[in-house]
Amino acid sequence: MTDKVRIDNLVANPFTFIVNSLNGNNDAYLARQAEFESNVRSYPRKLPLAIAKAQGVWITDVENNHYLDCLAGAGTLALGHNHPDVLQSIKNVITSGLPLHTLDLTTPLKDKFSAYLLSLLPGQGKEYCLQFCGPSGADAVEAALKLAKKHTGRTGVISFSGGYHGMTHGALAVTGNLSPKEAINGMMQEVQFMPYPHLYRCPLGIGGKAGVKALTYYFENLINDVESGVRKPAAVILEAVQGEGGVNPAPVEWLQRIRKITQEHEILLIIDEVQAGFARTGKLFAFEHAGIEPDIIVMSKAVGGGMPLAVLGIKKQFDAWEPGHHTGTFRGNQLAMASGLATLQYLKVHQVADKVATQGEWLKAKLVELQKRYPMIGHVRGLGLMIGIEIVKPNEAQDHMGCYPADSQLSALLQKKCFEAGLILERGGRSGCVLRLLPSLLITNDELAIFLDKFEHALIAAGAKSA
Repeated sequence: MTDKVRIDNLVANPFTFIVNSLNGNNDAYLARQAEFESNVRSYPRKLPLAIAKAQGVWITDVENNHYLDCLAGAGTLALGHNHPDVLQSIKNVITSGLPLHTLDLTTPLKDKFSAYLLSLLPGQGKEYCLQFCGPSGADAVEAALKLAKKHTGRTGVISFSGGYHGMTHGALAVTGNLSPKEAINGMMQEVQFMPYPHLYRCPLGIGGKAGVKALTYYFENLINDVESGVRKPAAVILEAVQGEGGVNPAPVEWLQRIRKITQEHEILLIIDEVQAGFARTGKLFAFEHAGIEPDIIVMSKAVGGGMPLAVLGIKKQFDAWEPGHHTGTFRGNQLAMASGLATLQYLKVHQVADKVATQGEWLKAKLVELQKRYPMIGHVRGLGLMIGIEIVKPNEAQDHMGCYPADSQLSALLQKKCFEAGLILERGGRSGCVLRLLPSLLITNDELAIFLDKFEHALIAAGAKSA
């Protein structure tokens, strides 16, 4: 079929063309994607499929292969693929006569969404206001950093090793991963990185409660020490559970102390809840595990119910913006507000966070049982349905804390074998040595059992031998 015929068919009957073109061959679609798209594409290199349809936690490709999806749009699809409430909310907007694009002009839908979202914030949102940003979490991070600088008049920012906040210029500057920073000159100035606690690989080489205590003291001393060489920052930005950095939950006492110190020194605390927010960790927000209130909450992914949306929750006393000083053309996405509202309502009404907390503990326990049989599983960690499985080299020497060397090659092979077994998951952490689980929050216990079965088959296919 020539390109002209292909295009003519697409114009004449787009949906028939989508179903019937290229004879339902994954490789053909991927080859054409390589022609169309930049080298920057990443997921198709690890998950080589063309998706034909999806429902709940299941994806079907164009060759009619079925996959259990434990990625869920990197945590975006809190209710899974094509949840009926979400689909109905979108249909309601399309047939209502509402505009799809409103900049920051309000509508009855936006009014309802805003009120509901605020009601979910600490203290039912009475001390917070909302800022609608561009459609990505990275843009919301940019807005949060700018606002902190504007309010305080200071320029510095403290971030943490292993943190991920996005790929735009300022967001990348406060992201720990060095690879995307290569050959990018002129990064945002005065970003000071601090070590983030790690449940398995303590950055100070101490481990346990002693390591957490030392890291807490290190942070406090940096802020208080007049000879630290670091000027008092405008903000501290962190994830209460690092996602891309390898699923590392912040110890409660450490996060509480960070909050206390930042308040004492009038430093704004920005908590990035883009991936961990909205019941993912067994609480509505991950920072709730520590019982703290951030000054700025960064929200995206699940807040839009699968549609592009990013929002800041800002303590009103820090709302130093003047009209139009941070804008974004698509901050009035009505479809996202509809699907987001449907998602948030479902999560609250059905008490999904409690379900997720229970399932997460059960799943971690099952994975620990697997770890006893397959020693290449070095560590299992996480909260709720945000779980990391660190892959190691058990035949090599342990370090002084009893940790085996990370095995990024085996982790990559395991991801491949999982895909071949019909299981989609992502990798993260240093050198990609952590397999990450971010399934729909509505995944059933039976589907989690299917995950465990597929994962064990992948372990065996990758050469793992049961102990």
